[in-house]
Amino acid sequence: MKTDNSDTDRISAVRRFNRFYTRQIGVLRKTYLDSPYSLGEMRVLYELAQGDDKTAKDIGRNLDLDAGYLSRVLRDFEKKGLVSRKTSKIDARQSHLALTAKGRKVFAPADKRSQDDVAAMLAKLNSGKQAQLVQAMQTIEALLEDAPAPQRTFTLRAPKHGDFGWIVAEHARVYTSEYGWDTSFEGLVAQIVADFVKNFDPAMENCWIAEMNGEPVGSVMLVKDEKPGTARIRLLIVSPKARGLGLGVRLTDECIAFARAKGYRAITLWTHDCLTAARHCYEKAGFTLTSRENRMSFGQNVVAEFWDMEL
Repeated sequence: MKTDNSDTDRISAVRRFNRFYTRQIGVLRKTYLDSPYSLGEMRVLYELAQGDDKTAKDIGRNLDLDAGYLSRVLRDFEKKGLVSRKTSKIDARQSHLALTAKGRKVFAPADKRSQDDVAAMLAKLNSGKQAQLVQAMQTIEALLEDAPAPQRTFTLRAPKHGDFGWIVAEHARVYTSEYGWDTSFEGLVAQIVADFVKNFDPAMENCWIAEMNGEPVGSVMLVKDEKPGTARIRLLIVSPKARGLGLGVRLTDECIAFARAKGYRAITLWTHDCLTAARHCYEKAGFTLTSRENRMSFGQNVVAEFWDMEL
């Protein structure tokens, strides 16, 4: 088959990723996860650990293993007392396989080691990058299986019971894991939310909750500023799992449209230079950076920024 340069580059990129990832998860070692078994053998044990009544045909189909190789592996497992075999009551030609107590005891440490290794790999990344990694893996899986990618669409709605608590908790989770901010930031967010709920003016203020697959993944508030005729955007946040969908831009646009409809003459907001995604949303919407200052806030040296828009 003839390939052009772009095909060659893609093939090289895929092969490079394969080499990288096989090294990353250690599949090239003689034995897998310091067990006495190879990766193929451990995958067979994994399949059996998922439940009883698996047949050799089931395992071979799930793992795409050669029937002769699989038969040898299963015979060896039976000989060592790791697997039991029971003839099917429906079809005497079929046997149902299951891990014995000894087999479960052998499998458990390797399963725990695999969990720990993946946890350690993820721990090197903040929550946003973890979500990106998982999404990328899901996309690869869906493309190669020719299956639809996991649905990532959102809807906007008014707040309901529990949402204001979620806003505080999500800000605390994201800003602690991604920026190292301390609990004083969580306290500030809690105060802003409490003030919004206590003083809410439905004629001139609003809050939007973004929802995806039945759970909140983003929010923003628009409130009256101390300066007459001016609205203020507060607590814009997009959860890591919902990034890349344009949700931040949509929430910002909702605030602007609402402010215009209510007759505000300007919108102002306060953010920090490290919040690059939020700053991009504000800049794209037409806000102008009007001032900035260095501060020690939330346990970190930060650069506070003030953005404004005339309506």
